[in-house]
Formats: sequence, structure tokens, C-alpha cells
Amino acid sequence: MRLAFMGTPDFAVPTLDALVAAGHEIVAVYSQPPRPADRGKRLRPSPVQQAAEAAGIAVRTPLTLRDAEAQAAFASLDLDATVVAAYGLILPQAILDAPRLGCLNVHASLLPRWRGAAPIQRAILAGDPTTGVTIMQMERGLDTGPMLAVAETPIDGKTAGELTEELAVIGANLMSDVLETLAGLEAEPQPEEGITYAAKIDKAEARLDFALAAIEVERRIRAFNPIPGAYFEHQGERIKIHSAMISNRTGNAGSVLDEALTIACGEGAIIPTLVQRAGRGPMVPAELLRGFPIPTGTCLR
Repeated sequence: MRLAFMGTPDFAVPTLDALVAAGHEIVAVYSQPPRPADRGKRLRPSPVQQAAEAAGIAVRTPLTLRDAEAQAAFASLDLDATVVAAYGLILPQAILDAPRLGCLNVHASLLPRWRGAAPIQRAILAGDPTTGVTIMQMERGLDTGPMLAVAETPIDGKTAGELTEELAVIGANLMSDVLETLAGLEAEPQPEEGITYAAKIDKAEARLDFALAAIEVERRIRAFNPIPGAYFEHQGERIKIHSAMISNRTGNAGSVLDEALTIACGEGAIIPTLVQRAGRGPMVPAELLRGFPIPTGTCLR
């Protein structure tokens, strides 16, 4: 098929790679413009732009698709379809209508649950037992389009980073299957019941609230691993917790219960297993505490 691809982060790269491997004619890749990165603030192309350029595919990085010139340039590609995966720009109706078979989206949830920006993190935070990928025919509403295929996977204690990598591969394979049989597929409208919205993650959410039950605190740790990283503050320093176990020990919420850095929550407690100081690499709590004591009885807020 004659395709365009639209995507930006690492999540989208496996789908682009799968389209290339399948032999589709990818005439253009659209991605978010390069952003300042690292301390030097040098512009860094997105993971999708890097992958596309490595494959010899032309890359376009418009700031918007709303102006007539950008829409005319897109229409001139004469596409069979456009594949979209975490692109990050709203597609106007003129863009949605341009490809002969429309625009197909790889969405990382079991629609209609978790429409929106952060479906993986919100599924973990909510304690959902499963999540997955939906291939959707795009329309103007927020992830409201009819579904072409669905694949499910258990969450089972995974972090957002682990789940993102897994769903990226599932989505790539599922999109490949859809494109092979697209002409004979009939899109199914999303159910009207069970709709939820996955709001963008606010960095303030990553500060741990130990007044919550331990099961909720542990979910936050997984949902914000690796970005933005769940944390607490002590002596003016931010300490990230990358992973933790749940304990049935009790105490005043936020209090350190022992020399292993067990922290009491509103219900139960957590035992951090991997932590990180600012400017340092991840480490086990014993290593942290040798250079940064947090005595038993300390109350963390």
C-alpha cells in the first residue's frame, strides 16, 4: 500500500519498522519537530524521525496541520492510507479525509476505556488487570473512531516503561495484520458504556502521598516509571522510587519503620527496592542510606 506514517516517540518506532519490513511504500513520515535535549539544549530529532531517516524515508515536521499549505502538501501524496501512532498533533478533517482508506491509529488501550493522552499510566493507576491495543479508524472526536482490531495483555505488576515496550510491539504486529486484510474489514463502533479518559500526566502527581494505601502508592511508582519518576523529599532532596514491594506492616503514614527504608502508608507499607538520588544512578536502598541516612522514625511528607 502507498502510506504515510505519523508518529513521534519510541512507542511508534516498532510500527514504522513493521511497515517497512512488510514492503509498504512509505512516501512520507510526519513527526513532531526536534526538541531541545540534555544540558546543552541541542535540538534532538524524535525517535521516529531518527528511525525514518535511517531507513531513507523523507521526514516532515510541521508545527501544525491546520494551514492550507500543509493540508495541500499532504493531499498531494495520493495515499491509500495513513498510519498514526502517538503523533501528538490533532489531525484536521482535511487530513483525515485525504487518504483513500482513511487514517488508522494505534491506540494503547482497550477502547473505549482510556481515551486520551496517557492510557498506559492511567490503566496502571486504576489497578486495571489488563490493557491492550486498539487499531482504530480515526475521526475528529478524541479516540472515538470505530475499531478494526483489538489485542489484550495482562498488566501483572509491569511498569509504564515495560508496558509501553510490550504494547508497542503488539500494536506494530496488529497494525500489520489489519493492513493485510483492510479491504475486507468492517469497523465496529466503540461501545457506549465504559468510556473513561486518560488525562495527560501532571508532574505534580509523581510526588508520593503516603496517606494513600500502599497498593495505590505502589501503583504510582510503577505508573511513573520511568517518566516522570515517583518521588518523596527529605532534607530538601528529591529521592525517586523506581520499584517497591507492598508490606502489611503498619505505622503513621509517611514514617520510616526500619533500616530497610520501609515506609508506612495510610494502609499497609511499601518497601522500596530501587531508588535514586538527584544526579546519581539507580541504587538499592542500602546503598542510598550509607551516604544519605534516613533514620527509623523519620516522617516523610
